[in-house]
Amino acid sequence: MIMEDFNNSIPDIEYFIYRSNTSNWTIIPSSTDFIDITYVISGTAVYTINGEKILVEEGDLLCIPKESDRSAISSCPAQFSCFATNFHMLKVDGGEVSVPLPLVSKIGVKDDLVFQFKRMNEEWLRRSPGSVMQVRSRFMHILQRLMEMLVYDQDTYGFDPRIKTAIRYITDRYAEVISIGDVAETVGLNQVYFGVLFRKETGVTFRDYINTIRLNQAEVMLRLGKLNVTEVAQKCGFSDVFYFSRLFKKQKGVPPSSMMQ
Repeated sequence: MIMEDFNNSIPDIEYFIYRSNTSNWTIIPSSTDFIDITYVISGTAVYTINGEKILVEEGDLLCIPKESDRSAISSCPAQFSCFATNFHMLKVDGGEVSVPLPLVSKIGVKDDLVFQFKRMNEEWLRRSPGSVMQVRSRFMHILQRLMEMLVYDQDTYGFDPRIKTAIRYITDRYAEVISIGDVAETVGLNQVYFGVLFRKETGVTFRDYINTIRLNQAEVMLRLGKLNVTEVAQKCGFSDVFYFSRLFKKQKGVPPSSMMQ
């Protein structure tokens, strides 16, 4: 799955369960007609996937592709608990796509993922009006986190709290004049150290991050067609329209004026 496929797909959840303290739990041999994502919270189990035996333990994530032969048994006397979701990933314009996650990933027990799975379990069991959308929304958030960690090698949840504060500052004030010194002071850090930490956490420089936020917003405004290029540049924090146009073309591959056609 490329990112564009992911952005234009929704999960159709066929089955979801939280298995807790099931030392004698098993999955009988069968063939899946769905994708199975299982997140192990405690204990161990032995899965057999397409003939391969796999020992999974606390903090492991299984992503079993559609049309796989699988079976499993918990490793007694360990108490096995997990969240398991069986689903299809459907493109909004028709057809199914796969999820490009490894068969087994050792991601650890992450508080934010456990929280999302627990809320998903509550909504799945309650079946209140709108629960289908709520469950799907939770699961999309989970999938995004997993893609972020395992495909794009990022973990925004684990950012230094001071960098999270800086990102919120930038998001709220991208149209204003923002200096690295002002933001560093806001989060209580030396400017040089802040710049190094920001790049370490986000993978980009402070200036590149701000420009990306501004350019993404500019693209949205240009597509609306209500403002000209100069007006959009100014509303997105660029005082020099020529610099804005050059930067926009470099990042987006086309001049800003082409977005208005």
